Amino acid sequence: PGYAGLAKEPTGASVSHREARGSKVIRLSEQSELRRFRRYPKYKDSGIEWLGQIPAHWGTTRVADQSTLINGYPFDSALFTLDDGMPLVRIRDLHATDTVVRFTGKPVATARITTGDILIGMDGDFDVARWQGDDALLNQRMCCVRPRHSISGQFMFHCLPFPLRIINDLTHSTTVKHLSSFDVKKVAIPLPPDDEQTVVASFIDRETAKIDALVAKKESLIELLQEKRTALITRAVTRGLDTFTPMRATRSHAFPAVPKDWTLWKLRRVIRQVKRPIVVEPDTEYQEIGIRSWGKGVFHKDGVRGALLGEKNVFRLEPGDFVLNIVFAWEGAVAVISGNEAGMVASHRFPTFRSSDEVDLDYLLMVLQSDHGRRLMEINSPGAAGRNKTLRIGQFLDEELPLPAPGMQRAIVAAFRNKEWQLTALASRVRQAIDHLNEYRTALISAAVTGKIDVRNEAA
Repeated sequence: PGYAGLAKEPTGASVSHREARGSKVIRLSEQSELRRFRRYPKYKDSGIEWLGQIPAHWGTTRVADQSTLINGYPFDSALFTLDDGMPLVRIRDLHATDTVVRFTGKPVATARITTGDILIGMDGDFDVARWQGDDALLNQRMCCVRPRHSISGQFMFHCLPFPLRIINDLTHSTTVKHLSSFDVKKVAIPLPPDDEQTVVASFIDRETAKIDALVAKKESLIELLQEKRTALITRAVTRGLDTFTPMRATRSHAFPAVPKDWTLWKLRRVIRQVKRPIVVEPDTEYQEIGIRSWGKGVFHKDGVRGALLGEKNVFRLEPGDFVLNIVFAWEGAVAVISGNEAGMVASHRFPTFRSSDEVDLDYLLMVLQSDHGRRLMEINSPGAAGRNKTLRIGQFLDEELPLPAPGMQRAIVAAFRNKEWQLTALASRVRQAIDHLNEYRTALISAAVTGKIDVRNEAA
């Protein structure tokens, strides 16, 4: 309730320094959904560019004046174990604290963090999180901000992302995108009275919890729609268009029963592997493809000069190629190359096939994206290294797939595409709603911590 129909703010093609991403977030606080909140009676100029006007009774401060900063220590990775010692936090652990490694070397006091510390990942697209685990050690390329008793740690946690995002954006033109602890120290933030800091932080926590719960429900809906798509595919490639068609048993471990008039074909009879190796030129730019799991199709990687490909073997792709990712085929990472990929290349991890007249490529794609088809690829993908299970091509090509006549294959594909379009359209609307909710979440935090809205009564 209260979060339906959130408007999405239009963004311009380019922005000035003043309109850097952090400032743009502040402008989001003026969107219509926030007009239901009151403003403070009086405002004054903060003297800080990113902050603008603040309530008349608020002050400003610097991070260095309100906290202690701790830089991460460059630990030797050879000293990591998973069983002993103190947890060691890395950038990738900011939101997954149960995956931190353990440090068995001598603890370094200046890199020790504790519950309530604010952690900042300094490289690339920075991230901010509040540490809620046991005492731990902080790895390099991270910074810890430990609020003092004169400021609410939760209020500071909500404040920091906005000015840091501006600083981070200004590093786009540098060779290495990297924040420094000096950047963090000099950041200026608003400073409401003590009791008001607590009120604002409590309001943000409560409202963002509501938004996060709604986003989680919508994300669950997208997962259900994906499951529905897979179920439709599985039904189509195992029973065809007629639900009540007579079935017959087979000896296939993946397709134990098929319609009576369907034929089991070995894969190697309907597809053949093709290789179009490319002699890589150092000064030529090449664009590789990748294939997402769970039937999400092809994606394009950034172009790269041949000199940077090193010893990698790459092969030319052509529209109409059937391609799979041999490492994640068992997750449904299969696709058909379209005209959008003409002239692109793929590494040896993406073997390429051409089909015979007995099989429609789109139908073959459906079969291998079904539950039964994925099971077939998983059976032929040994390995226990997490998700990395390499498909044995020769063994896989000896497997059998049930195929109706080519005309029926095309009819099944057409019927499925119509239903798939409806699911895709619904999933797209749900994703738009999630985007709007996340934008509103950012805008709400921004407006509350900068005093653009008065949430004192709202918090009560």
